Amino acid sequence: MEKVDCVVIGAGVVGLAVARALALAGREVLVLEAAAAIGTGTSARNSEVIHAGIYYPAGSLKAALCVQGNALLYAYCAKHGVDHRRCGKLIVATSAEQVAQLAHIQNRARANGVADLVLLDQAQLHSLEPGLHAHAGLLSPSTGIVDSHALMLALQADLEQAGGCVVLNTRVEQADAVAGAVQMHMRDGTCLRAQAVVNSAGLDAPALAASIRGLDARHVPRAFFAKGNYFSLSGRAPFSHLIYPIPEADGLGVHLTLDLGGQARFGPDVEWLDEIDYQVRPQRAEAFYKEIRRYWPSLPDAALQPAYAGIRPKPHAPGQPTQDFIISGPAEHGVGGLLNLYGIESPGLTASLALADYAVDQLAC
Repeated sequence: MEKVDCVVIGAGVVGLAVARALALAGREVLVLEAAAAIGTGTSARNSEVIHAGIYYPAGSLKAALCVQGNALLYAYCAKHGVDHRRCGKLIVATSAEQVAQLAHIQNRARANGVADLVLLDQAQLHSLEPGLHAHAGLLSPSTGIVDSHALMLALQADLEQAGGCVVLNTRVEQADAVAGAVQMHMRDGTCLRAQAVVNSAGLDAPALAASIRGLDARHVPRAFFAKGNYFSLSGRAPFSHLIYPIPEADGLGVHLTLDLGGQARFGPDVEWLDEIDYQVRPQRAEAFYKEIRRYWPSLPDAALQPAYAGIRPKPHAPGQPTQDFIISGPAEHGVGGLLNLYGIESPGLTASLALADYAVDQLAC
């Protein structure tokens, strides 16, 4: 049986960031990825937004790690030449009744340490974005966009330079918690024993944890899948900022984001699934037109094209309150050297570097 100091399961942005942090701390690290390439799951199917940390409950991991991660991510991208842009976003009230909610959002942001939001009236919004229809809005200047795949390649390069390694096409089928270590059994029959294991398998994290003999099932949440569909815009949008409506249950509403080439896309919506399905059905565009025209009434007919879909790994059922990141280590479940990451959805990309530091600290406890 092969032995290694640390194994990270899952080569998405968070798994790579955790592996990098472990390697930079002097640990021997192996990343096991079931797919044929890094970052093909949730990390490749999102809005690529660098969030400021506005919406999350004060004191939550999402709030703290997003705010920390925002600063770390901008600095990392600048240092490593990862393409990004601090374009800012506008959170808009599309009816008079929604204006009061902007103050609540601003107060929550301040509680999280985000003090740069600017309240704008209708005239100020129109001056910034003439095509926008809204009664008032909040400008978040520290929101931006990033090339997520370039970011993951940079994290992988750092990991490998520090002596770590990514192994693709390697799925962990089952594991055993034994004598202060975790023994993993691969689909191809290989066995591997590690002193520390980080389960960063994204959508598969609960199923993987459930396969670990010696881990009490009480500490493994049920997996729920919330699909987010995206539609792209034919032609260029007349906006230079990201445009977000007032948040809704389970998501941030059908918002407009821009890629680094200036192309606009809209989404995600929320579609609960029983099983993973990435197909974007054209008929969903009807609801998108309705939502988008609340803040961009002049959206042309037939301008939306199905683009792609992502799936949020939710640790709660539809209709239940949104949960925080769940980072479950030995202090919670009693298995030495095992750290399970559940429900790492947005703002996981933004929080990735801060989350990695937090994970390393948890393993040291």
